[in-house]
Amino acid sequence: MKQGIHPQYVECTVTCSCGNTFKTHATVSEMKVELCNECHPFYTGQQKFVDTGGRVQRFADKFGGAAAAQLKKAEEAKAAKAAKAAEAEAARKAAAEAKAAEKAKRAAKFAEEAAKQAAEAPAEAPVEEAAAEAETTEAAE
Repeated sequence: MKQGIHPQYVECTVTCSCGNTFKTHATVSEMKVELCNECHPFYTGQQKFVDTGGRVQRFADKFGGAAAAQLKKAEEAKAAKAAKAAEAEAARKAAAEAKAAEKAKRAAKFAEEAAKQAAEAPAEAPVEEAAAEAETTEAAE
């Protein structure tokens, strides 16, 4: 081996999250692991929750309330968007109701005018019939 380019190969104490410790050789003097031969399901034959104080806990410890704040902010934005959509839906319904009321008002006005015209039409009809009768008698003479 070339001298001076390799790290020191020292005795290492390995500590598992289950509490088991053992010694081996490595380039570092101390190592912490999540699984070992005493707690791994393959070696023990038992199922066990492996992530005790593992990745999820380390993430929560590292970022603290930042992740929770981000989730809360996203939920607030979603609630605001839902409120805005509900408000827009209410405005749309109000506009539709106003349009329907206006349409009903126009229909009532049209019906009223039609009734007036119907009342005036019979009164004019005898006058028109008399005029038409006079023309036919003149044409016959």
